[in-house]
Amino acid sequence: MSVKTLSIRMDEEDYRSLVSLAREGKEDVSKTVWELVGLGRTMLAIEKYKDGDASLEKSARIAGVSISKMLDIMKEHGVAANLEEEDYLKSLKTVRKVW
Repeated sequence: MSVKTLSIRMDEEDYRSLVSLAREGKEDVSKTVWELVGLGRTMLAIEKYKDGDASLEKSARIAGVSISKMLDIMKEHGVAANLEEEDYLKSLKTVRKVW
């Protein structure tokens, strides 16, 4: 995995909050930001799915996880999957290709 460096600007209050979170977790600030970005991707994927703005497949891509993992995450957050017959048929075709 390639790692990139990013520089951002934020207001003083957000910065203090970030530093505080890092201290509480006994981590450095960059690791805390990395964790927040991952959590943010997941929450964005869930919200887009709930709002009907993203399919299950697109939500999984946004979150950076597999479709099965996305289903597990949604279940953990109490989000019902809106799967239709077409979704099942598509996944069966994919399984047949793999097996």
